[in-house]
Amino acid sequence: MDHHPPIIRIPDRFWDEFKKILPKEKPLKTVGRPVVTYRKVLDGILYVLRTGCQWKMLPKEHGSGSTCHRRFQEWNSIDVFKKMWIRLLKIYDKEMGINWTWQSLDSISVKSPLGGPRLETILQIGANLAQKDTF
Repeated sequence: MDHHPPIIRIPDRFWDEFKKILPKEKPLKTVGRPVVTYRKVLDGILYVLRTGCQWKMLPKEHGSGSTCHRRFQEWNSIDVFKKMWIRLLKIYDKEMGINWTWQSLDSISVKSPLGGPRLETILQIGANLAQKDTF
């Protein structure tokens, strides 16, 4: 089994594809807080996702943990990661080929925390006891 080292910094080829999907970046020399480049933010986001560390524990080389978290939330809300996944799958399929004849889906069924309208009437226990069993 091949062992690949973890990605510490986004490779240039991957970054070139990713930046096509991102919103326009704030210019570096603007008034206000110092700008953290999108590439540095993405490196920070992937660090948190890979290690499981808290955003506030993100190493300073990635900028502020709160900035990375805010960008993660913004990009997630505009489907940046979904779009990137689709783009990378297409590139990989073109270069290596994906065997689309075999796929797997993993899911879990859980009770909805907020519930919803009942689709059937449930009789009270007393009413159920009064009925005769006719099996």
